[in-house]
Amino acid sequence: LAKYPEIKTLMGPDPHLKWIVSGMVCMQLLACYLVKDLSWKWIFFWAYAFGGCINHSLTLAIHDISHNVAFGNKQAKWNRWFAVFANLPIGIPYSASFKKYHIDHHRYLGGDSLDVDIPTDFEGWFFCTPLRKLLWLFLQPLFYSLRPLYVNPKAITRMEILNALVQFSTDLIIYYLWGLKPVLYLIAGTILCLGFHPISGHFIAEHYMFLKGYETYSYYGPLNWLTFNVGYHMEHHDFPSIPGCRLPMVKKIAAEYYDNLPHHQSWIRVLWDFVFDDTLGPYSRVKRLCKLAKES
Repeated sequence: LAKYPEIKTLMGPDPHLKWIVSGMVCMQLLACYLVKDLSWKWIFFWAYAFGGCINHSLTLAIHDISHNVAFGNKQAKWNRWFAVFANLPIGIPYSASFKKYHIDHHRYLGGDSLDVDIPTDFEGWFFCTPLRKLLWLFLQPLFYSLRPLYVNPKAITRMEILNALVQFSTDLIIYYLWGLKPVLYLIAGTILCLGFHPISGHFIAEHYMFLKGYETYSYYGPLNWLTFNVGYHMEHHDFPSIPGCRLPMVKKIAAEYYDNLPHHQSWIRVLWDFVFDDTLGPYSRVKRLCKLAKES
């Protein structure tokens, strides 16, 4: 920032995010109507190939919204409720809990018992062979949702209760209107595409230590178009208040800080290497002791 103060102008809300997310939510509601009479095999096909991609993208929109980039820091409640709206096609309440824990991921990156993104000792010990690591990738949604309850349990917040009430009410309305298949289309898409799927390569690419001494990596490939530039992960951790749409500008402005850092070329290659490289696994994370910061 001292060398490139113009980066400060990139901070602040993304005026297009709310419209893009609203369009994605409407697209999934339309899809619910279109799949209601399909056979089960096509339900799961479209959940994996189409709906799950949108749902995964929406989880990354929620990630951006958790940093208040939809309406700005002065409209925190608008951001929280818009995240609940973005959550609707995901089928499972997620946004409020994610917000609660994600701030710790940034504040205590790699912190033992604080950053719940770090796999547990059991995960590292058990999922150590190619077949087991493949199974671990399929089960990622389960571990990401249950790990916080074991590693760093926190009291349930009012926003989490409201998130669940809105989400389950929406699920019931969809079930009442169009039956069970659309509901399972949404939930199956979320589970499948947060598990073993090309887009899910970002979970591994971001903080698994592929090279010793480097614990955070960026990815500059085309899948950023579908994921709100989550691949620009070094840039995001440096400037979490800059929305994803402007992160490429950070790299362009301060190129000498990023161009020579190791980065990934393909999330599919990331998944392949993670499964078949014996030196990689759930243990391939930096874990450190962090002093708990006092809440202001």
